[in-house]
This record gives sequence, structure tokens and C-alpha cells, in this order.
Amino acid sequence: MCSGGFAKCLGISLLPLSIICVLCNILLFFPGGTTVDSEHITKQVWYFGGILGSGVLMIFPALVFLGLKNNDCCGCCGNESCGRRFAMLSSILFAAVGVLGSGYSVIVSAVAINHGPQCVVYSNSTYDEWSYPFSNGDYLSNTDTWTDCVGPNDVVSWHLALFSVLLVVGLIQAALCAVQVLNGLLGALCGDCCGCCGGSDGSV
Repeated sequence: MCSGGFAKCLGISLLPLSIICVLCNILLFFPGGTTVDSEHITKQVWYFGGILGSGVLMIFPALVFLGLKNNDCCGCCGNESCGRRFAMLSSILFAAVGVLGSGYSVIVSAVAINHGPQCVVYSNSTYDEWSYPFSNGDYLSNTDTWTDCVGPNDVVSWHLALFSVLLVVGLIQAALCAVQVLNGLLGALCGDCCGCCGGSDGSV
């Protein structure tokens, strides 16, 4: 497969992953599937790791990778024009942006998972209050402590599941962008169709 065609496959893969991350980040604004006051939303949600990092910033490299297919022509080999090679080289820059964006999402998600959600806990026998009861991360290995959160319902599993999806998808996005860095280098050095580099007549 030519480097432009391979980049298009990467772009097609990145787009749905970006949508998944945006949706997960939006759902995190509704802990346990309920509406709460903004000050009771876990603070890492406001860092917009899924919306900005793995979402908006990932759209740019995805669209660039998709556009590289337009340059995927064996006739480019032996051509004095460096336009196609430059396009592959410039894709490396957008791939780096994708790595940074997904890396940001991964870091935010990892911190959020370790820190745990903000939820309602019993402070005494007369009233409840919002706090972060799992800030030491022990809740990951001891699910019995999840009952410390008395509301919203299922807030711990909601928090953990959505941030885990953001973490895993962010790692996948980073890996895909890293692959495009290598693919872009190969395309820039060998031409958009590496199989054509053996001759200047455009034959494979």
C-alpha cells in the first residue's frame, strides 16, 4: 500500500475515535447520568481532555491524513516536483499535534482515575456534603469503598468507565499518529508510492 493510502486509513480510524472521546467527555458532565451543579462536577472533567485533546486537536491530523490520498499517484516518481514529498513531510507535524493532543487526554484521564470522582458522602448523621473520598487512589483495588459515595447513583463506575475509555482511546490515537510519523518519513524519503521509486517511468 502506498504511503498516501495508508495515511488515509489512519485518518479514517482517527475520526470515529475522536467522536467517541468528545461524547465521553460530555457524558462526564452528568455524573451517574444525572444533572448536578457545576461546582459538583469532578474538576478533571473541566480540563476537556476528551473534547480538546483527543477531540478537536485530533480532527486536524485526521483531515490531513485523509487528504494525503489525493497525492497517492505512482506518476509522482521521478517527477522533479517535491510537492507530494513535502505533503508527506508536513503530515509529520500534524501527527505530532495529534500525539500531543492524545497525550494530554491520557494524562488528564490517568489523573482523574487515580483521584476518583467528586460525590456525596456522609459527613455526619445530620447532613451530607460533596468531596473527593478516593483522592489516594485506593478505591481502584478495593471496590468495597465505593459505597462511601452515596450519590449520585453509580457515580464511581460512571467516572471510572468513561475516563478509562478516554485513556485507552487516547493511547490508540497516540499510537496511530506515531505510525504516521514513520509513514510520513518514509513517504518523504521514498516518495508517496514507495513501490515506484525504482524507476522514473512510473512503473512498479
